[in-house]
Amino acid sequence: MSIFTKIFGTASDRVLKSLKPIVEHVNSLESGLQTLTDAELRQKTDTFRERLAAGETLDDLLPEAFAVVREASRRMLLVPNADSPDKTMRHFDVQIIGGIVLHQGNITEMTTGEGKTLVATLPAYLNALEGKGVHIVTVNDYLANRDMNWMLPMYEFLGLSAGAIQSNQSYEDKQSAYRADITYGTNNEFGFDYLRDNMRIHLEEQVQGTLNYAIVDEVDSILIDEARTPLIISGPSDESTERYFVADKIARKLKQGKHYEIKEKEKSANLTDEGISIVEKELGVDSIYSDIHMDWPHYIEQSLRAHSLFMKDTDYVVQGKDVIIVDEFTGRLMEGRMWSDGLHQAIQAKERLKIKEESQTLATITLQNFFRLYNKLAGMTGTAFTEAAEFGSIYGLQVDVIPTNKPLIRENHPDRIYGTAKEKDTAVVEEIAEVHEKGQPVLVGTISIEKSEMFSKALSRRGIDHEVLNAKNHEREAAIIAKAGQKGNVTIATNMAGRGTDIVLGEGVRELGGLHVLGTERHEARRIDNQLRGRTGRQGDPGSSRFYVSLEDDLMRIFAPERVGGILRKFGMTDGMAIEHSMVSKSIERAQRKVEQHNFEIRKNLLEYDEVMDEQRKTIYAWRQRVLAQEALRDDLLRMIEESIVETVDGYIDPKLHTDEWDVDGLLNWYKQKFGIKVDLKEHNIETKDNIEDLLLDTASKAYEDKEKEIGEEELRKIEQILLLEKVDTKWKDHLYAMDHLKSGIGLRGYAQVDPKIEYKREALIMFETMMASIREEVTDLIFKLRVRAESIDSKNVWNADNFVYQDSFNTLPEIPTPTRERVEATTTNSGKAEHKPEPIRAAVKVGRNQPCPCGSGRKHKQCCGKN
Repeated sequence: MSIFTKIFGTASDRVLKSLKPIVEHVNSLESGLQTLTDAELRQKTDTFRERLAAGETLDDLLPEAFAVVREASRRMLLVPNADSPDKTMRHFDVQIIGGIVLHQGNITEMTTGEGKTLVATLPAYLNALEGKGVHIVTVNDYLANRDMNWMLPMYEFLGLSAGAIQSNQSYEDKQSAYRADITYGTNNEFGFDYLRDNMRIHLEEQVQGTLNYAIVDEVDSILIDEARTPLIISGPSDESTERYFVADKIARKLKQGKHYEIKEKEKSANLTDEGISIVEKELGVDSIYSDIHMDWPHYIEQSLRAHSLFMKDTDYVVQGKDVIIVDEFTGRLMEGRMWSDGLHQAIQAKERLKIKEESQTLATITLQNFFRLYNKLAGMTGTAFTEAAEFGSIYGLQVDVIPTNKPLIRENHPDRIYGTAKEKDTAVVEEIAEVHEKGQPVLVGTISIEKSEMFSKALSRRGIDHEVLNAKNHEREAAIIAKAGQKGNVTIATNMAGRGTDIVLGEGVRELGGLHVLGTERHEARRIDNQLRGRTGRQGDPGSSRFYVSLEDDLMRIFAPERVGGILRKFGMTDGMAIEHSMVSKSIERAQRKVEQHNFEIRKNLLEYDEVMDEQRKTIYAWRQRVLAQEALRDDLLRMIEESIVETVDGYIDPKLHTDEWDVDGLLNWYKQKFGIKVDLKEHNIETKDNIEDLLLDTASKAYEDKEKEIGEEELRKIEQILLLEKVDTKWKDHLYAMDHLKSGIGLRGYAQVDPKIEYKREALIMFETMMASIREEVTDLIFKLRVRAESIDSKNVWNADNFVYQDSFNTLPEIPTPTRERVEATTTNSGKAEHKPEPIRAAVKVGRNQPCPCGSGRKHKQCCGKN
């Protein structure tokens, strides 16, 4: 602790001191509220809403609102697993502080077991009074449903509604849940609903509404661990899957160190010159880096990564005929999730499973950018302080550490460090047996399914009864956790037991020292270790913890091999000998900080790239929303007509040239072909560029007004809406596909001494402007080619597509697909991919003369590659 901190306290200490008067105000109201009848207490909600309408703010109402929630909770909520059936839930002072921090839009770090679910009810109620909705975000469907039903009696008592969104929920139930004052759900489901709403073709089909205020439970898991995970709605792609099997067959013949190199820290694989020669010989090609074979290095290197870096029963499991990812932070199976960039298909080929077709992105957003869409964001967790800098820089969230309600008396033993993994594993089993013999319950934390099963076999050989909790038997989680704190119980668990689990101590266990937590390996992130430690010593209970480490563990081997090894040799460490020393523990912590910083840089880098897409996404979705609401459609069409004419006139008429050199005939031919209007400039005696533009604009605007009279304003608006939605959705999908290819190869620009990020932003802007121009040209083309059929529109004046044809082809309007809820939706895990040569970007539309040139020069096509 620094001298400054000793004198002035931490930032959190200063925040807590500033909040003390508010807590005292809340406490002063308690006795008065206890005298109110249920009806009088319930009436407070209406009174608060009236005061808000009269001009008061939420901050003005906070002390009274929090006091009302506390009293309603005391009357309506029961403590689960309580010793007596009438023990009710009343917010402690530290929970009031946590609620204030959440309302202020910050992160509250509260030790596990301090009642964060109850804390969230305070700001949720207060902010729900505005009627704009409050979203409480949990890590899985079970917790969302459990927490909502648990708190529902209190919300309903106060006149508020609450609902929970679930995966595979009916449309009606989901719409009802979003209409509630307070909505519980998972981060993925909230994100997917945002994407789905922006793919709807009718405004009334949207369910989510305003993204007003979100309280994110386990905020470090969702906004840090999951930050690199984009949510993706996808459709089938035309890419062949056969190449993955060919690449897998070749990869099995290559030798690490000779034919390819592996970088574990970056999770990348690179072919050596000798490896390249063998691959080319196997494929029967002259060069895998030629234009027609340039995809092969990507397939081969992904296959090498699948074999060398991604291990079965550690990174994934095989269930039936499918590969399911195991979450490295929670140990849970990630159903429906796929690695990106072909890695998932490479692993399927490695396991000789049927390869799922590669998919094409239809809509995507990262969790980072989704949660930054909320007007106000807050979070709570037991472990956020180690990532405070990242929360501040990316989300603008301050982390405030809240003290425990009762003193924490858990004993955290120093780490034990061994030279080899075998020595460490033997010592772990010995300690389990020793503690078990005393009758003290033990929770053994492992980092993978494979390790949990290895320790299970070792304990079985010693005749020690135990339970195993990992992703393979997650359905028994509740039953296993319920017994984990009983006398003599031994539970081996992956990181699944680290979050959201409350281990209650059995009779006589407190006298034995409480639950003993034993970590078999340090995780990359200190937060995950702290989560495991937090399973014991909750709410003032006794408990103890210890971590075992070996120099062969991944963390030590990759990030801190030399320094720690040197320290151990200095202490004269021999085979089988354990070292416990603060210097070694600090070195381990430094290694963890190094990994955390490395992962932060990856997340920050992803965000910098995704911010480009984020701005484009916001633009498209905002425009699409206006189209759905039929807002200013006529103005949009007139603007498109004007932009099209002005840009085209620029291409045909250069005021610097003599009028004899102007391509007037070409301009008028284009105008007739596009708008179906013949114009004779001689009739109007027009000789300047501005006058030509004005004439063409006036004539086109008059033709558009005639079209309105011919078809009818209301009918034309509906046609324009459908055409715009169809073109925007199609072009946006193609744009996402092109952006995927741009991003995959942009890293190679660094070899040309240019900044890949700057190049990516520049080219992404050109591609976006090209897409917008393409939408404009195609929609204005179609509008002016519409004609009413000879048969009149029905008497009810209901729009019918069959009543309209295109003048040039006499085909009916293109069929607009109805929204389907059977799209593939998956969170695609960023695979830490190595860069490879980019595939060529194929233009989806013909490039107009005034559109940006696709070569990337930044000039218009007519002034660049389109000159000839």
